[in-house]
Amino acid sequence: MVAEVKEQEVCPNCGHVHTPGDANIGLEKLVREIREKAHAEAEKIRAEAKAASDQILVAAGKRSEAIKLTANEEVDKQTLHIVSQDVSAANLLVKRELLNTQKALLDLVYEHTRKEIAALPESFHREAIKKLLTEAKKEIPAGKVYCNSRDVAAAKALIAENPELARYTVGAPVDIDGGILIEGEGAALQIDYSYRTILAKVWESGLKDASDILFG
Repeated sequence: MVAEVKEQEVCPNCGHVHTPGDANIGLEKLVREIREKAHAEAEKIRAEAKAASDQILVAAGKRSEAIKLTANEEVDKQTLHIVSQDVSAANLLVKRELLNTQKALLDLVYEHTRKEIAALPESFHREAIKKLLTEAKKEIPAGKVYCNSRDVAAAKALIAENPELARYTVGAPVDIDGGILIEGEGAALQIDYSYRTILAKVWESGLKDASDILFG
């Protein structure tokens, strides 16, 4: 099923998306806690990277001194060249490893956040579905609602309890962490309000801020 993601606005205060009705309820606190843990891990990674760089530079210096003991002027020139190469290679290695580690850590934070949201209590998912249905109704007033198997009962109950949602029916469960997918009558219009899509939008829009917070 091809789904269209509705544009979200990023909050200037916290760097997250707040959909109408605050469909991202509870996301801010969770992301903040995980960022704090990731920041501590990033500090450790930077310290280890600097220690590795210092060790390489010390080894290069010792190599230079050993050469100078038996070298003439030409050998001294070669020594300087060798040391310069060693320093450049060390800096390049450290930079490459640091960038790879930073990317891996950002990916880990994203996956951890996604799993933590999916594991929140049933009451959270029910309230989220209610707010997402209310928002979706503005664009698709009638159609079929898809959610994961965990939330099917909650979606059916919400539709039964709220007359304004009476023109919706619940379809077969789909493989999403949470949230809903809405398909208009005749499949003319579709909206993707799944957790994964909402979080991806937040993550993409705030990636630079997240990187700055984690790695300085």
